[in-house]
Amino acid sequence: MKMFGFSLAYFLVILDTTVLTIALPDLRASLGGSLAGQQWAVNAYTVAFATSLLTGGAVADRYGAARIFKVGVVAFGVISLLSAAAPHLGALIVLRALLGVAGALCTGGSLGLLPELFPDPATRARATGLWAAITGTALAAGPLLGGLLVDLYGWRAVFLLNPPLALISLLAMRKVRSARGHRLIDWWVQALACVLLGLLAEALIDSSLIAGLSALVALAALVFVERRKMLVDRRAVLTERREAVVARRSHAPVLPGGLLAVTWPELLAGAVANFAFSGALFVLTLFLQDSRHLTPLATGLAFLPLTLPMTVNPLLTGRLVARYGPRPPIFGGLALLAIGLGGVSLTDLLAPWLVVMGFGLSYVLPALMAGVVTSAPPGTAGTAGGVLNASRQVGATLGVAVLGGLSHPLPVAATLTALTCACYGLAARARRTVPAVDSPGELPVGK
Repeated sequence: MKMFGFSLAYFLVILDTTVLTIALPDLRASLGGSLAGQQWAVNAYTVAFATSLLTGGAVADRYGAARIFKVGVVAFGVISLLSAAAPHLGALIVLRALLGVAGALCTGGSLGLLPELFPDPATRARATGLWAAITGTALAAGPLLGGLLVDLYGWRAVFLLNPPLALISLLAMRKVRSARGHRLIDWWVQALACVLLGLLAEALIDSSLIAGLSALVALAALVFVERRKMLVDRRAVLTERREAVVARRSHAPVLPGGLLAVTWPELLAGAVANFAFSGALFVLTLFLQDSRHLTPLATGLAFLPLTLPMTVNPLLTGRLVARYGPRPPIFGGLALLAIGLGGVSLTDLLAPWLVVMGFGLSYVLPALMAGVVTSAPPGTAGTAGGVLNASRQVGATLGVAVLGGLSHPLPVAATLTALTCACYGLAARARRTVPAVDSPGELPVGK
């Protein structure tokens, strides 16, 4: 029942990354707006979701995963009701951003609950596979359910589905409790990350030079702040002034030491996989409805070859990860995704290549989550999972922004995915020769 409760909440969070895409033509007819406005209706959610995921994971580690999870679920349900009543496109974009923040709290809490409810690594890998299967169901349901609701009741109906499901999730998790942690949060760094990604998305969607330059300034400020804190803390440790480290705990780096060093290949793979998936979904939706004149429901049905494998196959992926580790499914999944994207870009027969893409994603995404969450040090599972989800949602945001503005987007996505597959394979091969590290400041290298 507990597994069902937090998986249902994550179902809602992932559903909202895709369900509105099918409704874009109806949304445009109802509220008006340009192509950039439609992109922001999708990206406001993913930008806020991506930039808040690190905060959501850190908050869950600090205040208790169960508590933060419940707060996020309640907020998600309430904001969904407000989104359904949005009077104009600007209000909807703002509410979608707030919905992304609520989704980040749900996700951070659910990831923090995984190691608490499933302490054994093998069991946790299988549970992650089941959790990913439910996630795949959400991705599959997004286009189909969105098309059905839009055909029957219009775009506002896609938000009215969330509140009752949020209530069911909350009731299923009402008895779950989590202890508070000790890791403090640097709110300034979190705010800088939000500003950075928002400006980057604005620069890509609206081709804004000012936004692009501002994003570079925000990036420089973020790097400077993090670098300065790490140098100060390292100097304090070297001089054995541990009280200085304790005094500066609230200003500790936002990520645990060594986390990026051992997980960057998975973070890159997650970002590119979501870049390709979300960008292709956006481009193909507009193509099918504007050029082939399909209804929203017919468009959702057309995406079933892509989304159904993501529903049924993650259970097998969980077993593969438990037996062989996460790297083989990630590499194979990226290869299949690149092949599928290449096929879609070269032919009008979409279904067979969408199946290949779907199986590729069904191997990549569950294996990424299992690898990152399992390798996280005690007490930081929420943060580690948040880092992965943040990288994936950054990829999704950039996929819609970049591919939506290109004349030949799918070959670009296929090429980028193939290069990432090769890079990941080389990184995995190199890590076989690197021994695991057991020092407190670093994560052990996964299987």
